[in-house]
Amino acid sequence: MPRPDTGHCCLHVPILPLTIPVKSSFRHLLRTFLAGLLAVLPLAATFLIILWLGSLVYSLLGPNSLLGTVLVALGLGVTGSVWLSYLIGIGLVLLGVFGLGVVVETGVQRGLSSAISSALQRIPLVRSIHDLVTRVVELMARREPANKDGLRSMSPVWCHFGGPGGAAVLALLSTPQPLTIDGRLYHAVVVPTAPVPIGGGLLYVPQEWVKPADVGMEALTSIYVSMGVTSAQHLAPAGERSVAS
Repeated sequence: MPRPDTGHCCLHVPILPLTIPVKSSFRHLLRTFLAGLLAVLPLAATFLIILWLGSLVYSLLGPNSLLGTVLVALGLGVTGSVWLSYLIGIGLVLLGVFGLGVVVETGVQRGLSSAISSALQRIPLVRSIHDLVTRVVELMARREPANKDGLRSMSPVWCHFGGPGGAAVLALLSTPQPLTIDGRLYHAVVVPTAPVPIGGGLLYVPQEWVKPADVGMEALTSIYVSMGVTSAQHLAPAGERSVAS
């Protein structure tokens, strides 16, 4: 039996999928979050490194460290406060170092220094450590021009392995004076490591492989710390052409 006509009309409205707008919004939010993360990351990393260095120095030199307990003990006779005793101990040590400097300037310490060095030379292990530390301190304390021996004579150079036109490495020239090895002139150079240029390798390369680099120590450090990213800021760029092209 047919149904009566009620006069109403049924409209079928298609339901549009919402997946595309949702995905687009999610990507936009993710992109915005990553932009903020990249912006705050250098500041956060710098802050964390400073905190780490501060905690390291505090653990080595703070009131609770081995050296700190000695400094606190020096100032305990004056006050009962740990921090005040620590500061007084530091002041006493600085005053003692200053007094030692006055003695060094007058030359009175030479006999005492020779006697202590002679005593240390009789102990095998202590002798090696004392000699190494003494040589490093003497190198750092020298007040000589840049063309003399010493740590200040180190300068950035280019090492072209295989000769001019070969692979170029930015290195440090240990001393401008060449050395003779098997009848051939060589230079001692130090090739730093990236991204921490504190260590490195000591190489003796032929004299003709070494050329002066027109960069300073700050530029060399920046290039190695950035793993070459800042090279264009300190070296002459070759133009718009890149390795990818």
